[in-house]
Order: sequence, then structure tokens, then C-alpha cells
Amino acid sequence: MHKDEKFVEARIKRFLTHKLSEALYLRRHDLTLEAWVVPDEPVSFSEAVQQLYSPISPGDQWGKPWGTTWMRVQGIVPSDWELEKQVQLELEVDLGFSQAQPGFQAEALVWTKDGEVIKGLEPRNRTVKLNLQAGDEIFLYLEAASNPDVGRDWSYRSTNMGDKATAGIDPQYQLKHVQVALLDLNVWNLIQDFEVLFGLLQQLSESEPRRQEILRGLERTIEGLDPDSISSGAISARAVLAPLLASPAHASAHRIHAVGHAHIDSAWLWPIRETRRKVARTFSNALTLIDQVPDFVFVASSAQQYQWVKEDYPELFGRIRKAVKGGRFVPTGGMWVEADSNIPSGESLTRQFLEGKRFFMEEFGIEPVDIWLPDSFGYSAALPQIAKHAGSKWFLLQKISWNDTNVFPHHTFLWEGIDGTQVFTHFPPADTYNSAISAAELHRAESRFAESGFTNTSLLPFGWGDGGGGPTREMVAAGERTYNLEGSPRVEFSSPSRFFQIAESEYSNPPVWVGELYLEFHRATSITQAPIKLGNRLGERFMREVELWWTTAAVQKNATYPAQAIRSLWQKLLLLQFHDILPGTSITWVHQEAIQMHQEIRDSAEALVQEAVTLCLGTGDQSVQLNSSPFSLRGINPLSAGQPQVYKPARISQSKSETLLENRYLKVVFNSVGHVTSIFDKGAKREVVPQGLVANLLQLHVDTPSVWDAWDIDRSYKHMVTDVNQVEHLETFELSGKSVLRVSRKFGNSSVIQEVCLSNEDDAIEINLEVDWEESEKLLKLAFPFEVQTLNATSEIQYGHLSRPIHSNTSWDVARFETVAHRWVHVGEPDYGIALANSSSYGYDITRGRHEGKNYTNLRVSILRAPNFPDLVSDRGRHKFSFLLRVGSNIATAIRTGYEMNVPLREISGVAVDTSAALLEIVSTSVIAESIKLADDGSGDVVVRLYESQGIRSDFMMQTKFNSKKAWLTDALEREVAEEIDFRAGVIRADFTPFQLRTVRISRPT
Repeated sequence: MHKDEKFVEARIKRFLTHKLSEALYLRRHDLTLEAWVVPDEPVSFSEAVQQLYSPISPGDQWGKPWGTTWMRVQGIVPSDWELEKQVQLELEVDLGFSQAQPGFQAEALVWTKDGEVIKGLEPRNRTVKLNLQAGDEIFLYLEAASNPDVGRDWSYRSTNMGDKATAGIDPQYQLKHVQVALLDLNVWNLIQDFEVLFGLLQQLSESEPRRQEILRGLERTIEGLDPDSISSGAISARAVLAPLLASPAHASAHRIHAVGHAHIDSAWLWPIRETRRKVARTFSNALTLIDQVPDFVFVASSAQQYQWVKEDYPELFGRIRKAVKGGRFVPTGGMWVEADSNIPSGESLTRQFLEGKRFFMEEFGIEPVDIWLPDSFGYSAALPQIAKHAGSKWFLLQKISWNDTNVFPHHTFLWEGIDGTQVFTHFPPADTYNSAISAAELHRAESRFAESGFTNTSLLPFGWGDGGGGPTREMVAAGERTYNLEGSPRVEFSSPSRFFQIAESEYSNPPVWVGELYLEFHRATSITQAPIKLGNRLGERFMREVELWWTTAAVQKNATYPAQAIRSLWQKLLLLQFHDILPGTSITWVHQEAIQMHQEIRDSAEALVQEAVTLCLGTGDQSVQLNSSPFSLRGINPLSAGQPQVYKPARISQSKSETLLENRYLKVVFNSVGHVTSIFDKGAKREVVPQGLVANLLQLHVDTPSVWDAWDIDRSYKHMVTDVNQVEHLETFELSGKSVLRVSRKFGNSSVIQEVCLSNEDDAIEINLEVDWEESEKLLKLAFPFEVQTLNATSEIQYGHLSRPIHSNTSWDVARFETVAHRWVHVGEPDYGIALANSSSYGYDITRGRHEGKNYTNLRVSILRAPNFPDLVSDRGRHKFSFLLRVGSNIATAIRTGYEMNVPLREISGVAVDTSAALLEIVSTSVIAESIKLADDGSGDVVVRLYESQGIRSDFMMQTKFNSKKAWLTDALEREVAEEIDFRAGVIRADFTPFQLRTVRISRPT
């Protein structure tokens, strides 16, 4: 760049940021302020306005962490102000904002004196248009939230601000001003012209004539403006720039559909209760723009957030309903929340769509058919089939742009799931879901678009997000000016459905990506906050049991199915699967509340199961064991109740150097410090543990990721490892039909009890851990070296499983160094394998090792982490983990072991009889009933969710144990689909393809 050009650019930038900005308002006038500080949690408008207010002035400190201060704003529009056509009367507020991104510091909601929500105020959206005249009264309320900036400068320093109990009471902010002001619309528009042209100039290469044209045009403009009278010269200055803005885009310019939205995390660096208010602020901001800008469209996902508005702000919800009807406020995504997609079960993700779509259809008469998950931390290979089964056909993601190793090769493509389902998918090339429609973002979208030459259209989600805020008038102005601008992509305001319709029509044969969309970043989200992972796993199990036994009670005893109670529990569980709650990446407050809510779900579900079983079996003095599993357990048939077989302990023998647990299937040998040195499979006559290595070995790593503490594991953690060998106490004993070896250990500031249990009748080894975890920035893993040679490991995911390479041939393999699994993982050779089932552990690293010249497979479970940000006490405390290890296992055995671990027998007492037949009997080698419930429409029909679990083609037969006249196939929303099913004499027959997901609806018992 020529030296003169650098000078001119610097001069333009200074003129824009100082002189033009300073001339934005013609007049200002302070208003009278009074304040009332809410003693604790937020209160309603009606309660707030009845309180005693005290004077507050600019310069005063206000706002303890997580506090609320109501400010009463009064005054008169000065009578001498001339409200001309080119000025706009505004309330302009500075609560003490920094220039940080909105959503991470103080915010406010503006109310009329009559209790109507007007709009939100944030650092980059500080004004409210006032439709008043000179001499009119101003009377407003500001509900100001003094939320601490937990992230601060994103240095990831530990902080006590994430817990209201430790955040203190010192004021966080200094009030700057609350004023009525006259906005000079000519100057404001001149600033928008400058911003767009100056931004475009910076993206154009030095050799392009267009760059020189813009540079010199901006230079002429500032030379023609008197810095002391910018207002009077703004119109003529805009006239100088008008030809530059009128020059049309090239015919081949990239086309961008700009979709206004606000990514609002349902909880993150703020609690759920604050998100409820963030949604009101953001949605009211969007309605303001809808009223002011004819072509502007705002989209919002997450039915839960609409539900909050409906409950807390009914008047605002009514306005949203009208805007939805007009097509300007667009529900999108079709899910209850923007969930994590790796950890929730298949049934949970199905219910995300069921609850989300049902809300949108009931409230607005709209069914979104797109999936909107810009910020989830990777995307399960089961999602395409779940989405299709729920009636969705398009998918939008963004987070893959955060990959730390490989650049994802597509932006518009077909994504194929484990069952072969394909969904049309878009990954916006601007690499952000919080766009401001800046020239840099538009240039990035055009220059990086991977499908250029085949199609020419992409989507740009714009608006302040994460903490909400949404689009601003400045963003909209940028979009309007780049609608048809030379040197820039063409920008038009749009909606997801309009974009996807056009994109599909343009690109009839897009590339295909098969399997999971693994995020090469945030790999620790399958590990962090173990209590929340456990709570989710248990919640999913309990919801299965509640629906099964209440369906049984409704069919067998004509009991009234508690549909609303069950729906409420599901909605609570689905909320807790939000992508910053379930992954464990939120502040202390959020995690504490989530743990409490999980307990409430279990308590309510426990009571519901007890009630249903009592209705089925009557009241008496008997006890019964419930088998909610799809597999027989200890002699009790699937989906029924009875008395289990009695197990006896395995044989125990000890010497000074070794301990042996042995039954008719296995010999398990331990060394003097309690590590497993041998697992001998008697039937296969095969040793499982490589000679010279030990299994069930705890390993402690230093865990200090370079950024994003709670989210990340850096690859380098493997270089800093210590084996946990210390023994405080070792003992053997018999308990509940099992032989047990128990080892107590201490390391650092923590302690652990390891138990290995074996019964005489079972071929599975039970492993239990009880950890008192008091470490900081450490990672605890549990290692199992196995004498099997394989290139892949198989992990359960939703409604199936996924095989991943365990070698490091490519950069993609190297980057996949921590993976997620649900209830089980499996490693093995073609004729021999090993399955490890878990109670709530989702993170694994499975690699190839070499010892004494032989290859082996090293399977390691990630047990606990101890990050310091954003939760200073993350995971500290007591934890329990359980595993079942089955050697000589195939995939079918792994699946059975996973259910055995996670849907164990449940004892219910106080019933009249001790057995109960199953409602349904399934005959299949691999098809599993994952959910049995009554239909949501209150018809009394029975709904059964089925999936093929082994990845094979399978015959299926299901015998109903009740009289029914009809059975038919539905989608996830329980609507009939065209495909027919064979139903005769109470027997349903069907063929299943690998991993196929189906829902069968059976008419109510007659």
C-alpha cells in the first residue's frame, strides 16, 4: 500500500470514530432518576412499581453482582426542541457499559408506566425511540440487571462471580447517564454509509480500481465537511457517497441470505432465571426492528424460550404471536432447546423435536422443518435419521468452524447418518453465528465458500448472541447498503426456509459427508461436571420407566395416564440438555441448580413409578422387581415384573503377592497393589490383559488447556501422567452374592476406593469407583489395556453405534483424540471382542499401543476433570462410577451389557402380587423398544419407539398383550406415515434395515 493511502485510511478512520460519532446527537437533556434495589431475586413489574424509590444520579455506583435495580425515569421533552423530519427523539442510556459484547454485563428492560415491555438495553443497543412531542411527559421504568462480566477479558482466570453466594455485594457499575436526546438521522445515515464503504475498502486488494474509487470518495467527503458543523453538511456529504453506494454488484457476486437472530444460551455465564429476562429483552428488540424495517425478518429457536416469555411476559408474547402470523418473527429449529447432540440419548433428542415442534404448532400453527444448532459442540451421526423421523429436512450448523486441526471441506452438503438418511445441510462460510454484516464477514463468506462454482448462495446469521441482544439498527443498515453493492456480495434479508429452498434448487447434487461431525475443539465437554452427566443418564432411565409402567397401568387397569406430569418432567430434563448445561461449561450457579433439578426429576419419577406399579399389582405386603430393560435380567423377562434369580459369590483365593477371583467363566488376578494383571476367559481359553501390563489402572494427568478451561483438553496432556499405585488398604469380602476386592488409595489431595466384583453365575466383571476429588487442573483416567489387535473401536451413540479409527494415519485421526460414547464401548478382533459398559461416563480415548514387540488396544475412560473456569469448584467432591466388563463379547453382547448397566432391576414394595406380565413381547435378534408410552393426543393409543441396534438387517415381530384393532407407523410426532406395517391377530411384523428408527402406534385397547 502506498504511504499516502495509509495516511488517508487512518484519517478516515479517525474522522469516523471521533468526529462523526460525536455529532450523532443534536441535543441532550438529563432526566430525573429514582431507584429501588430488589433485595434478592427479580420481582414482577406490578410488585416493583409499588416500592419506595430513592434518588439516583449519574456517577453513582449501583448494582451488586446478580442484583436487580428498578429505575424510575421521569421528565419532560424540552419545549424548545424542534422535532423535525430528519431528527428522532430517543431515550439514550449508559448504565456504565463497557464496549464489550452485549449479554455479558449490565442490561435493562424498558417498561412503560402501564407495564408494557418496550425493548432491551445493552452496550451496543442503548436507545429507545420515543413517539412524543415537545413538552410531553416522559415516564418509564428500567429493570436493570447488574450481571457481573464473568468472562471479563477472556483470560479464563478463576472467579468467584459464578455463584451468588460468593460473588459479594460490592457495586459493579457506575451510572453514566439516562437522557432524552435528539438523534440527527442525516448524521446517523452518514455514519452507516462510511462504515459500509470503509469496511469494503479494507477488503479490496490494492490493485482493484474499486478500492481507489472508494478511498478517494471518502477522502473527498471528509475534506468537504466542517468538523464543527457536521450536521449541516451531512446531506451534501451523503450525496458525494451516493454514487459509490449506487454502483451495482457484479452478476457473479456471491449471494448472502442474512437471517436476523440472537443466539441466547439458555444458561451459561448466567443462571436460567437471567436467561428468562434476556429472552424478553432480545425479543422486544426484534419486535422494534420489525416495526421499523419492512423487510427485516427475525428467527428464534428453542420452544423453551418462547414458553418463558408466555409465562413471564404474556403481553409481549401476544405481540410475538402477531409477528409470527405476519411472517416476520419466525420460529426455527423445532427443538425444545438448542441441545448438546453428543450426550443426550436418542429418545431425548427425539423428545427435543416432539416437545419443540408441538409447542410451535400449538401456539403458532407452524412446524419448523429446519434444525438450527449453530453452537453445539459437535454433531452426532444419529442426528440425520432423528431429524427426518421428526419431519425435518434441513440442518444448519456453525461450530465446526472452530476446528483446531482440519478445515471442514464443505459449506453446503448432504449429511448422511448411520442408517443412510441424508439431510440437506449448510455451514455458513462467514464462520460466525454472531455476524454484524460487516464487510470482513461478507468477504470471508465469499472467499471461503467451498462450493463456489457449483452454487453461489450462503446464509449469514446476524445479531449479537450468546448472551442475547440480537440485531441492531446498524446491522440492518449495513444489510440494506450491501443489497446490491459493487465489490461486495449481494445481501438480502431472509429466513431459513427461504434460503434452504433456494439453496436446494440451485444445488441438485451436493457432496456427501458420512458419519459424525466431530468438533476438533471442546473435547472435554463429554467429561466435565460428572454429576450433571450422571443426572442426565438417570433422568433418561427414570423417564423410560415412568412411561412404561404408566402405559401398563393405563392398558391393564384403565388408569388415567398422568400426561401433563410426564410432559413437565420431560421438559425439565430437555432444558438441562442445553449445550452449556449438560456439557458442564457454565458457572457454579447453573451447575448447582441443574443438580437440584435432576434430583427433583428423579424424586417425581420415583413416586410416579410407585403409583403406577401399585395400580397394576394392588396394595399388599409383597415386593417385586421391575425389569424395564428390553433384555431378560436375572430370570425376569423384558418389560415385566417378577423375582430375580439368586447369585452366589465367586471363589476368592489370596497369597502375599496375588489375589484371585474366579467363577466358571473367568479368572481375574490382582497384584499386591490391587491392579488387574490377568483376566483369563475360560471358554475361549484366552488371556485378555497383555503380559507385563495392568488393567483397572487409574492415571492422573496435568490438565491445563491453553484456552476454554471447562471445554478443552489439549493433546499435550498425555505427556504429563502419573499412575495411581499407592495403597492405603486392600481387602476381600463377600456381599450381596458377589465376591469383592476393595482397594483404598490416596493421591494428591484426593482419595479413591476401587472395587472389583464377581459373582459365580455372571460372566461380567463389575467395577466400582468412589472418588473424593479435590484436585485442581487435573484429569483422572481409568485404563484397560487389552490383548486385541484392531484398527477401530465401536461406541454406542443414539439409536445405534459408530466405529472410529484408533490409529493416527491422517490429521483427522490425530485430531480425534477424545471421543464420546453412550452406554458402552467395544474393541475386538473379528471373532473376539471386549465390551465395557458404564453408568455415566461419556469420554474415552482408545488407542493402539505396543508392548514387548506386540500391539495391543488401550481403552481409557475419562473419569473426572478439575477446571477452574467458569466454575471455580467444578467437580470437586464425592463421585461414584460403575462399569461392567464383558470379555468374549460381540456387539450384541455389548448392547445387552449397556442396558444391564443402565436399566437395572428396581424393587417396589407394598404390592399385592410379586409378578406381572409384559404389555408387549418382542421377538427379534436386534430390534429394541426404546420407549413405550401413550400417544400425546390423549387418544389412549400405545406408541412404541423401535430401532435396529446392531447395524444389520433384521426380522421383527411384536405381540401385543391387549386387544387392539389397528397398528400403523408414524413419525416421531406420532403422525401416520405412508409406509404400511403388517398387523394381524395382535401381531406386528416388519423388516428393519441397519439402524432403522421407527415408531409404531397401536390403537387403544378395546
